Amino acid sequence: MMNRRHFLQSLAAGASLPALSRAASAEPFALRYVLASALYGELPLADILPEVAKAGCEAIDIWCRVHGNQREQITGMGDEAFSALLARHRVRLGVSTRYPLGPTGLGDEMKWMKKLGGGVIVTGSGGPSEPSGPEAKQAVRAFLEKMKPHVAAAEDNGVTIAIENHNKQFLHHPDALRYFAEFNRSTHLGVALAPHHLHPWIAELPALIRDLGAKQIPLVYFQEHSAGIFQKVAKEIELQQLPGFGGGLDYRPILRALRDIRYPGLVEIFMHPTPRGIPILPTVGEVTGAVNRARDYVERCRREITS
Repeated sequence: MMNRRHFLQSLAAGASLPALSRAASAEPFALRYVLASALYGELPLADILPEVAKAGCEAIDIWCRVHGNQREQITGMGDEAFSALLARHRVRLGVSTRYPLGPTGLGDEMKWMKKLGGGVIVTGSGGPSEPSGPEAKQAVRAFLEKMKPHVAAAEDNGVTIAIENHNKQFLHHPDALRYFAEFNRSTHLGVALAPHHLHPWIAELPALIRDLGAKQIPLVYFQEHSAGIFQKVAKEIELQQLPGFGGGLDYRPILRALRDIRYPGLVEIFMHPTPRGIPILPTVGEVTGAVNRARDYVERCRREITS
């Protein structure tokens, strides 16, 4: 039986919860946007970088083939020319998306990111494919053990490795994400959280955000599930991957969860065109306009949950 002292302590703790909730909701909650170069297909970086500020973003996410070719463009022009281009347009390199390298092949990319100021490197987790339950637990533990030297290198280079919860890879099912949250001990390894890959469990997304916490999510994609991800459909259906374009995902519970964990990381408005490697719309201005329309919708949702 609970003694009187413990009972009074529990009452005091319970009474403080509404006050804490009010204090958390009163704190400013803002989103830090990063612009994905892949939205512009293989258009030149010189055309994309001026759009970062126009799209309300603070940094650029550089993608490589097959989704874009801006990383290959940088290799072609050289790091000094790329740095000069960043400086000319007052843009910061925030993310390098490098799926072809895999989680254990990022050594040179980490050094490159350090040279250019650090940031986040996104990649996949690899197999086994979509385990759940005990198999997910085993896969997470094996992955974290394998990643120890690579995480140490990330720390040395001042970067964070972000593993996307991608389909057909091991970090996919909510069980795997929760085991990752439980066992990961490094702030230099986290999850690039992709809601569209959690479509079968989308109602769990706010709880998963809270389970992972701010330190384990360096990047969140604002992308919805759509038939247009994997097949050629009418453009208006393909664009439903973007927030506010009719896909139907309610962003308010997601934003409440991000607010509650005091999320300081990056968010990225994103979608996949079919085929890959083309701009999501024909012109640079139209792409940026779509990003701004999606961002305006997200910001309206953010204001609703903070008003």
